[in-house]
Amino acid sequence: MKAKMSELRAKNPDQLQQELLELLKAQFGLRMQHATQQLGNTNQLRNVRRDIARTKTILSQKVKQS
Repeated sequence: MKAKMSELRAKNPDQLQQELLELLKAQFGLRMQHATQQLGNTNQLRNVRRDIARTKTILSQKVKQS
């Protein structure tokens, strides 16, 4: 999915929270696929984990600004 920082900064906190929930669901699905040996590209886990970190960072910055 690879979220860009500029795209995340343009969103409001509610949209960021929704994005975070979607990423967490995606991460769960990928972890389950990995556990059952169905995940071919394990790099997806890393990318989703980093997208979650980006989203949380921007969300905390926006909350501090308010």
